[in-house]
Amino acid sequence: LETTTAYERPQCSACFIQSVNDDLMGIFDLLKNEARLFKYGSGTGSNFSALRGRQEKLSGGGTSSGLMSFLEVFDRAAGSTKSGGTTRRAAKMVCLDMDHPEIADFVTWKVREEKKALALIGAGYPSDFNGEAYHTVSGQNSNNSIRVTDEFMRAALSGGSWQTRARTTGEVVDTYNAKDLWTLVAEAAWACADPGVQYDSTINRWHTCPNTDRINASNPCSEYMFLDDSACNLSSVNLTKFLVHNADGSLGFDVDGYRHACRVLFMAQEILVDLSSYPTPRIAQNSHDYRPLGLGYANLGALLMALGLAYDSEEGRAWAAALTSLMTGHAYATSARTATRLRREPGWRHDRPAAAWHRCRDSI
Repeated sequence: LETTTAYERPQCSACFIQSVNDDLMGIFDLLKNEARLFKYGSGTGSNFSALRGRQEKLSGGGTSSGLMSFLEVFDRAAGSTKSGGTTRRAAKMVCLDMDHPEIADFVTWKVREEKKALALIGAGYPSDFNGEAYHTVSGQNSNNSIRVTDEFMRAALSGGSWQTRARTTGEVVDTYNAKDLWTLVAEAAWACADPGVQYDSTINRWHTCPNTDRINASNPCSEYMFLDDSACNLSSVNLTKFLVHNADGSLGFDVDGYRHACRVLFMAQEILVDLSSYPTPRIAQNSHDYRPLGLGYANLGALLMALGLAYDSEEGRAWAAALTSLMTGHAYATSARTATRLRREPGWRHDRPAAAWHRCRDSI
């Protein structure tokens, strides 16, 4: 929806996934759209595997500057944009498939850059994260994740080989020992906490909309995994607000009030889908067609402490399971009633067959 100001129809979703194609203008369009999302406080993730590696040729002659050169541009842009115009850094996720020609460079990117930062700190530069040492190096403004398939994991377990392939021709670029590559991932994660791991095969087996497209990436925190060029509105219920005093002076939980809050909040999120603005027409269309929503709760630990229950206990886990089940059931029921009455969500009709659920159930 086109608006004259950013406040008529605010950007109500916090989590975005955007596509990226192996096209120079498309790459910089993504850069512009990321800046728009960061400006209004949202986070975004993309799978950059479509970009050709530095080993590949350009159609007009010459060799590509490669994936890593563009990731450095995106990293610097994210570092220059404060989330929501305040002090928090932009929230950004970068995903890469294990068969990309530059996978080894991507896995060790932050490790190499952190070594440079440590050298600068040793030379006397300030060591805080916002100081000149870390500001000088790249790779500090995104969460990085690799997309791991079952085929790769089987190769790593058996000591087999793993091949990276050119994005333009599909030809083999490099051949690795899969176990050695997996060890490289583990060592990098130990050294600097990146890259994270996203299990691509499992994620797509659990996908609820497989007829539309596959899941390639996540938002920066990885709680939202869905189609490219989509957005999710997330909200939380404060569990401590439902504590009540029983007649005997003990603390109890207002189950009916909790159920009611889940229904009302999920309905409010549903309304926000239509009243929000979105950074691109494709994200807007997918938001209206698929209406991704996420409802969760906060302060589980505080609730258990107030009730005198240990966080790591059978009773604590039972409370968490019960509260999660109640929330899930009421959110699903509210979603189903809304879809039935308003006769919308064409994305659901496209992926209606129950096969996705059966694949999910059988893989648990």
